[in-house]
Amino acid sequence: MARTDKYKRRMKRQARVRGKVFGTGDRPRLAVNKSLTNVYVQLIDDEKMITLAMVTSLGKEMASKMTGKTKTEKAAIVGDEIAKKALAKGFKTVAFDRGGNLYHGRVKALAEAARKAGLEF
Repeated sequence: MARTDKYKRRMKRQARVRGKVFGTGDRPRLAVNKSLTNVYVQLIDDEKMITLAMVTSLGKEMASKMTGKTKTEKAAIVGDEIAKKALAKGFKTVAFDRGGNLYHGRVKALAEAARKAGLEF
């Protein structure tokens, strides 16, 4: 019973966030999704409905950076990488979509690392 309530609360938050956050060609949406062990981030243009860039903690290029790290440290590395990709594609500002997750822990670490790397929300 508690799990369904937790899930419903997250879905309600996600719908509320998605009602306000919209990605454009000039300012794409930075969508964060997290599983129990990994973090996934996408830059999305909602007008054209395309993904512009994506980084995950599962990627082969990220495997060497992820060994021996905590989940929060992995999220910070992913945030740094997505910021580098966004800046390389010419995006300085993005709309941050936390995906219904609370701005705490891994989501906060990812966002702060992206900001530190030069991305603006």
